[in-house]
Amino acid sequence: MAENDKTHVAMTAGGAYSLATLGAKDVINGAWPIVLDAIERIPDRPGSAFTFSDMGTADAGTSLEMIGDAIAAIRQRFPERDVQIVYTDQPRNDYNVIFQMLHGLTGQASYLDRFENIQVMASATSFYNRILPANTLDLGFSATAMHWLSRKPCDIPDHVHAVGATGTSLKEFQLQAAKDWEIILLHRAVELAPGGRLVLVNFGVDDEGRYLGNTGGINMFDTFDAIWRGFVKDNMISEAEYAAMTLPQYYKSVDEFCAPLEDPTSTVKQAGLSVEHCESRVVRCPFAAEFQSHGDAARFASEYIPTLRSWSEATFSAGLHKSRLDVERDEIIDNFYDTYESMVCAAPEGHGMDYVHVYLTIAKES
Repeated sequence: MAENDKTHVAMTAGGAYSLATLGAKDVINGAWPIVLDAIERIPDRPGSAFTFSDMGTADAGTSLEMIGDAIAAIRQRFPERDVQIVYTDQPRNDYNVIFQMLHGLTGQASYLDRFENIQVMASATSFYNRILPANTLDLGFSATAMHWLSRKPCDIPDHVHAVGATGTSLKEFQLQAAKDWEIILLHRAVELAPGGRLVLVNFGVDDEGRYLGNTGGINMFDTFDAIWRGFVKDNMISEAEYAAMTLPQYYKSVDEFCAPLEDPTSTVKQAGLSVEHCESRVVRCPFAAEFQSHGDAARFASEYIPTLRSWSEATFSAGLHKSRLDVERDEIIDNFYDTYESMVCAAPEGHGMDYVHVYLTIAKES
Protein backbone atom coordinates (compact mmCIF):
# COMPACT_ATOMS: atom_id res chain seq x y z
CA MET A 1 0.00 0.00 0.00
CA ALA A 2 1.37 3.41 -0.91
CA GLU A 3 2.08 5.83 1.93
CA ASN A 4 -0.68 8.21 0.86
CA ASP A 5 -3.19 5.34 0.80
CA LYS A 6 -2.77 4.58 4.49
CA THR A 7 -5.47 5.57 6.92
CA HIS A 8 -4.07 8.08 9.40
CA VAL A 9 -6.44 7.91 12.36
CA ALA A 10 -5.57 8.94 15.89
CA MET A 11 -8.12 10.28 18.32
CA THR A 12 -6.94 12.90 20.80
CA ALA A 13 -5.08 11.07 23.58
CA GLY A 14 -4.92 11.41 27.36
CA GLY A 15 -8.69 11.36 27.88
CA ALA A 16 -9.24 14.60 25.97
CA TYR A 17 -11.22 12.82 23.24
CA SER A 18 -14.20 12.10 25.51
CA LEU A 19 -14.15 15.62 26.92
CA ALA A 20 -14.19 17.11 23.41
CA THR A 21 -16.84 14.79 21.98
CA LEU A 22 -19.83 15.18 24.28
CA GLY A 23 -22.17 14.58 21.34
CA ALA A 24 -20.67 11.13 20.77
CA LYS A 25 -21.64 10.23 24.33
CA ASP A 26 -25.18 11.49 23.67
CA VAL A 27 -25.32 9.19 20.64
CA ILE A 28 -24.25 6.21 22.75
CA ASN A 29 -26.69 7.04 25.54
CA GLY A 30 -29.44 7.12 22.93
CA ALA A 31 -28.51 3.59 21.89
CA TRP A 32 -29.16 2.21 25.38
CA PRO A 33 -32.72 0.91 24.72
CA ILE A 34 -31.40 -0.93 21.66
CA VAL A 35 -28.51 -2.43 23.65
CA LEU A 36 -30.92 -3.52 26.41
CA ASP A 37 -33.22 -5.15 23.86
CA ALA A 38 -30.24 -7.01 22.38
CA ILE A 39 -29.23 -8.29 25.83
CA GLU A 40 -32.75 -9.58 26.40
CA ARG A 41 -32.62 -11.55 23.14
CA ILE A 42 -29.19 -13.17 23.57
CA PRO A 43 -29.37 -16.84 24.61
CA ASP A 44 -27.59 -18.12 27.69
CA ARG A 45 -24.25 -19.96 27.44
CA PRO A 46 -23.89 -21.50 30.92
CA GLY A 47 -20.35 -22.06 32.12
CA SER A 48 -18.81 -19.30 30.00
CA ALA A 49 -18.23 -15.62 30.59
CA PHE A 50 -20.54 -13.15 28.89
CA THR A 51 -18.24 -11.37 26.43
CA PHE A 52 -18.99 -7.76 25.49
CA SER A 53 -16.64 -6.00 23.07
CA ASP A 54 -16.46 -2.22 22.54
CA MET A 55 -14.84 -1.88 19.11
CA GLY A 56 -13.19 1.38 18.12
CA THR A 57 -13.41 2.54 21.72
CA ALA A 58 -10.90 5.45 21.61
CA ASP A 59 -10.37 6.36 25.29
CA ALA A 60 -13.53 4.46 26.41
CA GLY A 61 -14.98 7.51 28.14
CA THR A 62 -17.98 7.99 25.88
CA SER A 63 -19.22 4.42 26.42
CA LEU A 64 -18.31 4.08 30.11
CA GLU A 65 -21.76 4.84 31.52
CA MET A 66 -23.60 2.72 28.96
CA ILE A 67 -21.36 -0.29 29.57
CA GLY A 68 -22.00 -0.01 33.30
CA ASP A 69 -25.75 -0.11 32.63
CA ALA A 70 -25.23 -3.05 30.27
CA ILE A 71 -23.34 -4.98 32.94
CA ALA A 72 -26.25 -4.46 35.33
CA ALA A 73 -28.68 -5.83 32.74
CA ILE A 74 -26.40 -8.76 31.91
CA ARG A 75 -26.05 -9.62 35.61
CA GLN A 76 -29.79 -9.53 36.09
CA ARG A 77 -30.32 -11.86 33.15
CA PHE A 78 -27.33 -14.16 33.72
CA PRO A 79 -26.45 -13.85 37.44
CA GLU A 80 -24.09 -16.84 37.48
CA ARG A 81 -21.86 -15.71 34.63
CA ASP A 82 -18.71 -13.62 34.79
CA VAL A 83 -18.69 -10.63 32.47
CA GLN A 84 -15.72 -9.99 30.22
CA ILE A 85 -15.32 -6.53 28.63
CA VAL A 86 -12.92 -6.34 25.69
CA TYR A 87 -11.90 -2.87 24.51
CA THR A 88 -10.47 -2.75 21.01
CA ASP A 89 -8.95 -0.12 18.78
CA GLN A 90 -5.88 0.44 16.64
CA PRO A 91 -2.35 -0.16 17.99
CA ARG A 92 -1.64 3.59 18.24
CA ASN A 93 -4.65 4.15 20.51
CA ASP A 94 -4.07 5.45 24.06
CA TYR A 95 -4.84 2.34 26.11
CA ASN A 96 -3.23 3.70 29.28
CA VAL A 97 -6.05 6.17 29.81
CA ILE A 98 -8.65 3.41 29.45
CA PHE A 99 -7.26 1.50 32.40
CA GLN A 100 -6.59 4.65 34.42
CA MET A 101 -10.22 5.61 33.95
CA LEU A 102 -11.56 2.17 34.81
CA HIS A 103 -9.44 1.93 37.96
CA GLY A 104 -10.43 5.34 39.29
CA LEU A 105 -7.21 7.23 38.54
CA THR A 106 -8.91 10.02 36.56
CA GLY A 107 -11.59 10.94 39.08
CA GLN A 108 -14.36 9.51 36.89
CA ALA A 109 -16.80 6.97 38.34
CA SER A 110 -16.17 3.47 37.04
CA TYR A 111 -18.40 0.43 36.77
CA LEU A 112 -15.60 -1.59 38.40
CA ASP A 113 -16.62 0.08 41.66
CA ARG A 114 -20.15 -1.29 41.25
CA PHE A 115 -19.63 -4.91 40.23
CA GLU A 116 -17.49 -7.92 41.06
CA ASN A 117 -16.15 -10.58 38.71
CA ILE A 118 -15.75 -8.19 35.79
CA GLN A 119 -12.74 -9.03 33.66
CA VAL A 120 -11.52 -6.08 31.60
CA MET A 121 -8.97 -6.41 28.84
CA ALA A 122 -7.92 -4.63 25.69
CA SER A 123 -6.84 -5.72 22.23
CA ALA A 124 -4.84 -3.38 20.01
CA THR A 125 -6.58 -4.86 17.00
CA SER A 126 -8.62 -3.04 14.38
CA PHE A 127 -12.12 -4.25 13.64
CA TYR A 128 -10.78 -4.97 10.14
CA ASN A 129 -9.15 -8.05 11.71
CA ARG A 130 -10.30 -10.94 13.88
CA ILE A 131 -10.28 -9.87 17.51
CA LEU A 132 -11.85 -12.72 19.49
CA PRO A 133 -11.94 -16.52 19.28
CA ALA A 134 -14.70 -18.07 17.19
CA ASN A 135 -18.16 -18.36 18.76
CA THR A 136 -17.28 -16.44 21.95
CA LEU A 137 -18.73 -12.95 21.45
CA ASP A 138 -22.14 -12.46 23.02
CA LEU A 139 -22.56 -8.74 22.36
CA GLY A 140 -20.45 -6.59 20.08
CA PHE A 141 -20.81 -2.83 20.22
CA SER A 142 -19.31 -0.01 18.19
CA ALA A 143 -20.23 3.65 17.94
CA THR A 144 -18.97 6.40 15.66
CA ALA A 145 -16.03 4.37 14.39
CA MET A 146 -16.77 2.24 11.33
CA HIS A 147 -16.95 5.17 8.92
CA TRP A 148 -13.14 5.07 8.93
CA LEU A 149 -12.04 3.03 5.93
CA SER A 150 -9.23 0.49 6.02
CA ARG A 151 -7.45 2.50 3.34
CA LYS A 152 -7.96 5.65 1.33
CA PRO A 153 -8.91 4.43 -2.16
CA CYS A 154 -7.86 7.69 -3.82
CA ASP A 155 -7.33 11.38 -3.23
CA ILE A 156 -10.39 13.48 -4.00
CA PRO A 157 -9.21 16.32 -6.28
CA ASP A 158 -11.84 18.90 -5.36
CA HIS A 159 -12.94 18.20 -1.78
CA VAL A 160 -11.61 16.79 1.50
CA HIS A 161 -14.39 14.24 2.10
CA ALA A 162 -16.39 11.69 0.15
CA VAL A 163 -19.60 13.63 0.86
CA GLY A 164 -18.29 16.16 -1.66
CA ALA A 165 -16.92 13.64 -4.16
CA THR A 166 -18.33 12.98 -7.62
CA GLY A 167 -17.58 10.75 -10.58
CA THR A 168 -14.71 8.28 -10.34
CA SER A 169 -13.63 9.41 -6.88
CA LEU A 170 -17.07 8.80 -5.43
CA LYS A 171 -17.29 5.37 -7.04
CA GLU A 172 -13.91 4.35 -5.62
CA PHE A 173 -14.98 5.39 -2.12
CA GLN A 174 -18.28 3.54 -2.49
CA LEU A 175 -16.52 0.36 -3.58
CA GLN A 176 -13.97 0.56 -0.77
CA ALA A 177 -16.69 1.19 1.81
CA ALA A 178 -18.74 -1.79 0.62
CA LYS A 179 -15.69 -4.06 0.69
CA ASP A 180 -14.70 -2.85 4.17
CA TRP A 181 -18.21 -3.29 5.53
CA GLU A 182 -18.28 -6.88 4.28
CA ILE A 183 -14.89 -7.58 5.92
CA ILE A 184 -16.05 -6.14 9.25
CA LEU A 185 -19.24 -8.21 9.22
CA LEU A 186 -17.57 -11.45 8.20
CA HIS A 187 -15.05 -11.20 11.03
CA ARG A 188 -17.83 -10.56 13.51
CA ALA A 189 -19.84 -13.47 12.09
CA VAL A 190 -16.99 -15.81 13.06
CA GLU A 191 -16.56 -14.28 16.52
CA LEU A 192 -20.22 -14.14 17.51
CA ALA A 193 -21.64 -16.99 19.52
CA PRO A 194 -24.84 -18.48 18.09
CA GLY A 195 -27.63 -16.04 18.87
CA GLY A 196 -25.17 -13.26 19.66
CA ARG A 197 -25.87 -9.67 18.68
CA LEU A 198 -24.06 -6.65 17.30
CA VAL A 199 -25.27 -3.15 18.09
CA LEU A 200 -23.52 -0.82 15.67
CA VAL A 201 -24.07 2.93 15.66
CA ASN A 202 -22.40 4.43 12.62
CA PHE A 203 -22.28 7.78 10.87
CA GLY A 204 -24.49 7.66 7.80
CA VAL A 205 -26.58 9.59 5.32
CA ASP A 206 -30.30 9.59 6.10
CA ASP A 207 -33.23 9.58 3.68
CA GLU A 208 -33.23 13.39 3.65
CA GLY A 209 -29.59 13.52 2.58
CA ARG A 210 -28.40 14.74 5.99
CA TYR A 211 -25.04 13.70 7.40
CA LEU A 212 -22.59 14.80 10.09
CA GLY A 213 -22.35 18.59 10.14
CA ASN A 214 -24.93 18.97 7.37
CA THR A 215 -28.44 19.10 8.77
CA GLY A 216 -29.66 22.42 7.45
CA GLY A 217 -27.10 24.94 8.64
CA ILE A 218 -23.57 25.65 7.44
CA ASN A 219 -21.99 22.53 5.95
CA MET A 220 -19.03 21.53 8.13
CA PHE A 221 -17.13 19.58 5.47
CA ASP A 222 -17.61 22.32 2.90
CA THR A 223 -16.15 24.71 5.48
CA PHE A 224 -13.16 22.40 5.98
CA ASP A 225 -12.68 22.37 2.22
CA ALA A 226 -13.04 26.13 1.81
CA ILE A 227 -10.41 26.89 4.45
CA TRP A 228 -7.87 24.47 2.99
CA ARG A 229 -8.61 25.82 -0.51
CA GLY A 230 -7.90 29.29 0.83
CA PHE A 231 -4.57 28.06 2.18
CA VAL A 232 -3.70 26.77 -1.31
CA LYS A 233 -4.58 30.15 -2.82
CA ASP A 234 -2.41 31.90 -0.23
CA ASN A 235 0.49 29.49 -0.95
CA MET A 236 0.45 28.15 2.60
CA ILE A 237 0.04 24.60 1.31
CA SER A 238 0.40 23.01 -2.12
CA GLU A 239 -2.25 21.48 -4.36
CA ALA A 240 -0.68 18.08 -3.67
CA GLU A 241 -0.97 18.60 0.09
CA TYR A 242 -4.59 19.67 -0.26
CA ALA A 243 -5.38 16.49 -2.21
CA ALA A 244 -3.55 14.33 0.35
CA MET A 245 -5.81 15.71 3.10
CA THR A 246 -8.73 13.64 1.81
CA LEU A 247 -10.30 12.05 4.88
CA PRO A 248 -10.43 8.23 4.62
CA GLN A 249 -14.11 8.11 5.59
CA TYR A 250 -17.38 7.16 3.95
CA TYR A 251 -20.93 7.63 5.26
CA LYS A 252 -23.22 4.86 4.09
CA SER A 253 -26.94 5.09 3.49
CA VAL A 254 -29.38 2.77 5.24
CA ASP A 255 -29.58 0.71 2.04
CA GLU A 256 -25.79 0.40 1.88
CA PHE A 257 -25.65 -0.76 5.50
CA CYS A 258 -28.38 -3.33 5.02
CA ALA A 259 -27.53 -4.66 1.55
CA PRO A 260 -25.12 -7.49 2.51
CA LEU A 261 -27.35 -8.42 5.47
CA GLU A 262 -30.47 -8.80 3.36
CA ASP A 263 -29.17 -10.27 0.09
CA PRO A 264 -29.60 -14.07 0.39
CA THR A 265 -26.67 -14.61 -1.99
CA SER A 266 -24.19 -12.46 -0.04
CA THR A 267 -21.35 -14.03 1.96
CA VAL A 268 -22.50 -12.07 5.01
CA LYS A 269 -26.03 -13.44 4.88
CA GLN A 270 -24.70 -16.94 4.28
CA ALA A 271 -22.48 -16.51 7.35
CA GLY A 272 -25.67 -16.31 9.43
CA LEU A 273 -26.06 -12.55 9.99
CA SER A 274 -29.30 -10.63 9.53
CA VAL A 275 -30.74 -7.21 10.39
CA GLU A 276 -32.93 -7.17 13.48
CA HIS A 277 -33.33 -3.40 13.84
CA CYS A 278 -32.35 -0.41 11.70
CA GLU A 279 -33.10 3.31 11.98
CA SER A 280 -31.42 6.66 11.39
CA ARG A 281 -31.37 9.47 13.93
CA VAL A 282 -30.11 13.04 14.23
CA VAL A 283 -28.52 14.01 17.56
CA ARG A 284 -28.12 17.73 18.12
CA CYS A 285 -24.63 19.22 18.47
CA PRO A 286 -24.39 19.88 22.24
CA PHE A 287 -22.23 22.98 21.79
CA ALA A 288 -24.65 24.54 19.29
CA ALA A 289 -27.55 23.69 21.57
CA GLU A 290 -25.86 25.34 24.55
CA PHE A 291 -25.08 28.41 22.45
CA GLN A 292 -28.81 28.92 21.96
CA SER A 293 -29.02 29.30 25.74
CA HIS A 294 -25.91 31.29 26.63
CA GLY A 295 -25.51 33.32 23.41
CA ASP A 296 -21.75 33.77 23.83
CA ALA A 297 -20.24 33.35 20.36
CA ALA A 298 -16.63 33.25 21.58
CA ARG A 299 -17.46 30.55 24.13
CA PHE A 300 -19.33 28.52 21.51
CA ALA A 301 -16.42 28.73 19.07
CA SER A 302 -13.83 27.78 21.68
CA GLU A 303 -15.88 24.77 22.85
CA TYR A 304 -16.96 23.61 19.40
CA ILE A 305 -13.69 23.55 17.45
CA PRO A 306 -11.88 21.01 19.72
CA THR A 307 -14.47 18.34 18.84
CA LEU A 308 -13.65 18.82 15.14
CA ARG A 309 -9.95 18.75 15.84
CA SER A 310 -10.12 15.58 17.97
CA TRP A 311 -10.83 13.34 14.96
CA SER A 312 -9.58 15.25 11.91
CA GLU A 313 -6.17 16.59 12.92
CA ALA A 314 -4.20 13.38 12.36
CA THR A 315 -5.36 13.06 8.75
CA PHE A 316 -4.79 16.71 7.91
CA SER A 317 -1.34 16.70 9.49
CA ALA A 318 -0.40 13.54 7.61
CA GLY A 319 -1.36 15.26 4.35
CA LEU A 320 1.37 17.87 4.78
CA HIS A 321 4.58 17.04 2.96
CA LYS A 322 7.06 15.02 5.01
CA SER A 323 9.80 17.55 4.27
CA ARG A 324 8.10 20.14 6.46
CA LEU A 325 9.57 20.70 9.91
CA ASP A 326 7.36 19.82 12.86
CA VAL A 327 7.12 23.45 13.94
CA GLU A 328 5.93 24.46 10.47
CA ARG A 329 3.46 21.58 10.36
CA ASP A 330 2.05 22.54 13.77
CA GLU A 331 1.74 26.18 12.71
CA ILE A 332 -0.30 25.27 9.62
CA ILE A 333 -2.60 22.93 11.55
CA ASP A 334 -3.11 25.47 14.34
CA ASN A 335 -3.84 28.14 11.74
CA PHE A 336 -6.49 25.94 10.16
CA TYR A 337 -8.45 25.39 13.37
CA ASP A 338 -7.90 28.99 14.49
CA THR A 339 -9.37 30.15 11.17
CA TYR A 340 -12.41 27.95 11.67
CA GLU A 341 -12.82 29.20 15.24
CA SER A 342 -12.65 32.82 14.07
CA MET A 343 -15.33 32.14 11.47
CA VAL A 344 -17.65 30.64 14.08
CA CYS A 345 -16.97 33.44 16.53
CA ALA A 346 -17.70 36.14 13.94
CA ALA A 347 -20.92 34.55 12.63
CA PRO A 348 -22.00 31.64 14.86
CA GLU A 349 -25.51 31.05 13.55
CA GLY A 350 -25.79 27.89 11.48
CA HIS A 351 -22.55 26.34 12.71
CA GLY A 352 -22.61 23.05 14.60
CA MET A 353 -21.87 19.36 14.20
CA ASP A 354 -25.20 17.59 14.48
CA TYR A 355 -24.67 13.84 14.46
CA VAL A 356 -26.45 11.66 11.89
CA HIS A 357 -26.19 7.96 12.71
CA VAL A 358 -27.64 4.68 11.55
CA TYR A 359 -28.48 2.43 14.51
CA LEU A 360 -28.27 -1.26 13.65
CA THR A 361 -28.89 -4.46 15.58
CA ILE A 362 -27.50 -7.51 13.80
CA ALA A 363 -28.23 -11.05 14.94
CA LYS A 364 -26.34 -14.27 14.30
CA GLU A 365 -28.54 -17.26 13.78
CA SER A 366 -28.70 -19.68 16.70
